[in-house]
Amino acid sequence: MTLDTPIAMIVVAAGSGQRFGGPLPKQYLDLAGQPVLFHTLKALHDFPEIKTILPVIAADGDPLWNRWMAPRMATLPRVASPVTGGATRQESVWKGLLALNLPQDAWVGIHDAARPFPGKKLLERLMAGRSTSTALIAALPAADTVKRVDPQRGIILETLERTQIWLAQTPQLFHYGQILDLHNRARTSGFNGTDDASLAEWGGIAVKIVLGDSHNIKITQPQDLEWARTWLEEKQ
Repeated sequence: MTLDTPIAMIVVAAGSGQRFGGPLPKQYLDLAGQPVLFHTLKALHDFPEIKTILPVIAADGDPLWNRWMAPRMATLPRVASPVTGGATRQESVWKGLLALNLPQDAWVGIHDAARPFPGKKLLERLMAGRSTSTALIAALPAADTVKRVDPQRGIILETLERTQIWLAQTPQLFHYGQILDLHNRARTSGFNGTDDASLAEWGGIAVKIVLGDSHNIKITQPQDLEWARTWLEEKQ
């Protein structure tokens, strides 16, 4: 499989946004006149190596998709019709992988719907990284001193070596057959990872770090959305 092989990208948009709060899941909130999810899909769609983009939405999210996203999809022809996710992020990714039904050695990316700014340079770094590994993630080195804390008492237990701490982002890229096998094995074993890279770690797969992007934020709190709005205004 050559490095110019087209890539499919799963966009996980089945979350309820409980940490954010409010009446709508965060992927449907307004960001400069468009839903957050539209910005995410468009950024991926603008990258020509990504040929198929598959949104995975909540079972009860069809009305939101139909209202906020479906009318906009004519401008994004490489975005496939969404599939229904599961009760967890991991199950949603698994359902997306099954729906893609790609060759075993095809490349597939997995990206958070609430990360609306996966920039061109970041995507180029990920694509180039495929020559070094079959499993890659975008990540940023920790800039601050990192403490391990007792969550019950709020007391510092130790200071971690900052040079060994990286903050994971998405997209994360894998060989399709490899990541699907990991998901199938995890379902059988009852293992639940925090992201797809954690499944690869659990399965003994070496995961390569690719330098992420500080603008590739995940909108988790209201202040993240305000930052995103301000950044877009400054870009215009």
